Amino acid sequence: MDIWEKLYEKAKEQYHPEEVSPFVYAHHVVCALEAENGEIYTGFCIESCCGVMNLCAERVAALNMYASSGQTKVKRIIAFRDSAPNGGGSGMPCGACHEFFYELNEANENMEFMVDYEKRETVTLKELLPGWWGKDRKKDAEG
Repeated sequence: MDIWEKLYEKAKEQYHPEEVSPFVYAHHVVCALEAENGEIYTGFCIESCCGVMNLCAERVAALNMYASSGQTKVKRIIAFRDSAPNGGGSGMPCGACHEFFYELNEANENMEFMVDYEKRETVTLKELLPGWWGKDRKKDAEG
């Protein structure tokens, strides 16, 4: 079993769409990530009517990683709905997730997102968001 299969199986355990209340829906998008030290963390999407409380599965997994271990660097990540990413944009993180992973740790630019599970096709954060605006700000802050 390769790391992608491990990540897929861990994420799949989280997939069970449900209405938490008449206002909150969860577990319809799931994610697993491999942290820098090889540990695997999972997350699921949770959405509410008010909108500002929504969290993507990718960010929930990253927050679980940070809360559990203090780690901020991610090696690999897979996210999906009812089946593994199969190209055509499936498995791609949203813009807020792009930004969050860069802000969490600039080294995350090398993390791989699974875009086609069967073909094992991945894309890096740097490929998704070239020329990230925060690089200059970080250099200025570090003096």
